[in-house]
Amino acid sequence: MRFNGDWFVYHTQRSTGGISDTHDAFMSDFYLTLVFFLLFTGVISLFSNIVVLLMFWKFKELRTATNFIIINLAFTDIGVAGIGYPMSAASDIHGSWKFGYAGCQIYAALNIFFGMASIGLLTVVAIDRYLTICRPDIGQKMTMQSYNLLILAAWLNAVFWSSMPVVGWASYAPDPTGATCTINWRQNDVSFISYTMAVIAVNFVLPLSAMFYCYYNVSATVKRYKASNCLDSANIDWSDQMDVTKMSIVMIIMFLVAWSPYSIVCLWASFGDPKTIPAPMAIIAPLFAKSSTFYNPCIYVIANKKFRRAIIGMVRCQTRQRITINSQVPMTTSQQPLTQ
Repeated sequence: MRFNGDWFVYHTQRSTGGISDTHDAFMSDFYLTLVFFLLFTGVISLFSNIVVLLMFWKFKELRTATNFIIINLAFTDIGVAGIGYPMSAASDIHGSWKFGYAGCQIYAALNIFFGMASIGLLTVVAIDRYLTICRPDIGQKMTMQSYNLLILAAWLNAVFWSSMPVVGWASYAPDPTGATCTINWRQNDVSFISYTMAVIAVNFVLPLSAMFYCYYNVSATVKRYKASNCLDSANIDWSDQMDVTKMSIVMIIMFLVAWSPYSIVCLWASFGDPKTIPAPMAIIAPLFAKSSTFYNPCIYVIANKKFRRAIIGMVRCQTRQRITINSQVPMTTSQQPLTQ
């Protein structure tokens, strides 16, 4: 390992000006607000994503291949909300990173892991939408094994990129305030720059391009069917597809909102002076990346009529027999229940 515990103490004190010197700053209104935000969003994220999992557990007809991607996405959100938010909030209250060098490595690696997995799974959702709507000749041939391979690829990609700083390609370290751990963008050497460029290319530019391509074609296909009055003849619930098209636009926007600040910070550190990056920006950037745990359930669950109907039924404690979930689903092969 390139750094040890002595480096951790020295590096933290050097980057923050000493723990005692910055403790008052952490107790300012800004940091107290930050603690409240972390606790509030963490609780909401945990609750909403657990509700998602309970919904799939209760309603077997919703356990489709495509929705299995959403289940995996909920687990990534729970991972960030259950690990990332509490540790960050505790360190903000304490005034510095309080979980030591090993805790810093684990915290940063897990947050990068769940974040990269989430991006990969969002890309798989986009690919599924494209194949189902635009290329049904291919979509109807997709099997559960095909979806498992795509989901596995998203997880393995996350394992690779999150483990690289641990083994020496770039590194993890406390941020300038010492309240959280992330990629050590202040050490802008060749290792950091090469890692950053690779991560942005593979886990930001490429997924965003794929999602834009997929959803643009989905939107174009829906409009083409609508213009030709062929909606009734297609084996698709076009009411649901209108929701999917709208959700795709929101997804792309929120993807940019969540990950652009973090990418900007890394690019700034790579090609500029890391010391000129404002501390609030360094704090807010990873928070924006974590924010997907909060809005993902809204985009992928609440906006879906079937999911919304199931969740309302759960809240009202209705039995499965009293809840009508439309059997006409916006998929063909990929939406067959996994239990069949």
